[in-house]
Amino acid sequence: MDRYPALAIPATALKELRATDDAGRPMEPYTARTDGVPLACVGSPLRCCLRAIEEGERVALVSYAPLRRWADETGAAPGAYDEQGPVFIHAEECPGPDPAATGHPHARAGALRTLRRYDGRGRIVGGRYFEIPEDAAGGFEAAFDEAFADPAVALVHVRALEYGCFLYEVRRP
Repeated sequence: MDRYPALAIPATALKELRATDDAGRPMEPYTARTDGVPLACVGSPLRCCLRAIEEGERVALVSYAPLRRWADETGAAPGAYDEQGPVFIHAEECPGPDPAATGHPHARAGALRTLRRYDGRGRIVGGRYFEIPEDAAGGFEAAFDEAFADPAVALVHVRALEYGCFLYEVRRP
């Protein structure tokens, strides 16, 4: 088992997002295609099951506010740090992440990430640029060791550097 498991969007939140997203818009599902019509999404990360989108799957691009949802669960008050952004999810219920999967999702060597750290109030308390090394598991382990060495850090959001998209969350073990 990973010491720092990647957390997908919770099932309760997914059910809500499939009706109305965190920006108040109804979900608009479509079938993923390799030609980029209507959106270039085959291979993009799914946040419901932490794997890449495959051609032919029914998906949707929804607005998600991960920190807001964590704050609702914990009683935190992130204030201006509450933000929402686009994420891909399956349009219908899915089984979630593969329980046999190991390591961190979307961990291609050389990919660039931002590891954004938040305290128990939901305020940013730091972060770092992270280039995924050949030993992705070891690299992530060291980066999360560094983050959680600060006792103020309650959770870390892993984001794609190129677009700033939320990929997944890791909580203090």
